[in-house]
Amino acid sequence: MKLTLAENIRTFRKERRYTQEQLAEILGVTAGAVYKWESGQSVPELGLLVEMADFFDVSVDALLGYRMKDNGIEATKQRLDEYTRNRDPQALAEAEKALQKYPNSFEIVFYCAVIYLIFGIGKQGRSEARRALELSERARPLLMQNTNPQIGEQTLCGLMAEAYDLMGEKEKGVELLKKHNTGGVFSDMIGVNLAANLHRPEEAEPYLSEALMQSVSSLFNAVMGFAAVYSARGDHFSAEGIASWGLTLIRGLKKETGTDFLDKAQALLLAALAHAQLKAGNTAEARSSLAEAAALARRFDAAPDYSISSMRYMTEPEEKLAYDTLGATASESVGTLLENLGSEELRSLWKEAENHE
Repeated sequence: MKLTLAENIRTFRKERRYTQEQLAEILGVTAGAVYKWESGQSVPELGLLVEMADFFDVSVDALLGYRMKDNGIEATKQRLDEYTRNRDPQALAEAEKALQKYPNSFEIVFYCAVIYLIFGIGKQGRSEARRALELSERARPLLMQNTNPQIGEQTLCGLMAEAYDLMGEKEKGVELLKKHNTGGVFSDMIGVNLAANLHRPEEAEPYLSEALMQSVSSLFNAVMGFAAVYSARGDHFSAEGIASWGLTLIRGLKKETGTDFLDKAQALLLAALAHAQLKAGNTAEARSSLAEAAALARRFDAAPDYSISSMRYMTEPEEKLAYDTLGATASESVGTLLENLGSEELRSLWKEAENHE
């Protein structure tokens, strides 16, 4: 809290054209007392503050220069966020004040846990990590208050696991993640900790395989989505660029020989690329992309293989399967995608490519 009393006394006195001696006479003090107030060497007693505020026709708050700080939850979070972005240690003191004021607020408790975790990174911050762990545990019974769909119990478990990691208790962190690894959400964290920190590569490999498969699926969907977004905006250069990048990624994961579900993925990406090329006026390039897509679709449909063990770096059992919902065959999936894109010219080029052996 910052007060500007000395400056305000001087300002209000000058605005009313009084000398220090005249103000002193009005208040019944010495001119030296007024001088010390205005220079910040001393402050008036409470009674004199009230009398002076009344004389200047201002409130005591205005005379002091006090502005009430907004201590609501959103304002508190904004201050904490600013301190944290600047790595200002004041964030931790502010966090403790917030916890005292809102001890049973999920938002505040969770937010402060994250802040303590951030300040514990990179400096052997075991005390900060321990506090982050305590706050994460405190937040769990408050979770019913949460309205953010991106935060759940798994989020808290991930936070707790990171705190254990910073505290040097990596085994505890991994075991916690294993217990809450619904849908493989923590497979990447489990795998990297087992391999790099706990030196158990054989145990890590299945988790890493699952994480890689999920990442490839997410990236494929994101690439297809972005290609559609850019096309809708008329930014066909960007649509072509991201589809090409997606193809490079998928091709890098494909084994040198054999047919697998990555052929189907490539065919779909080539169709998205052809759409961007056609919209950009490059009909010859679009025709070439669709011809390659058709060849890949025919190869896959002749001997379909959806097992992820056919992908490079994968060590999961073959019962783990990849799939899409566009069609039962690669050719049908590409056709559905082109139908959704709504280009009659593109569909015509696709039929031409399908019929050309």
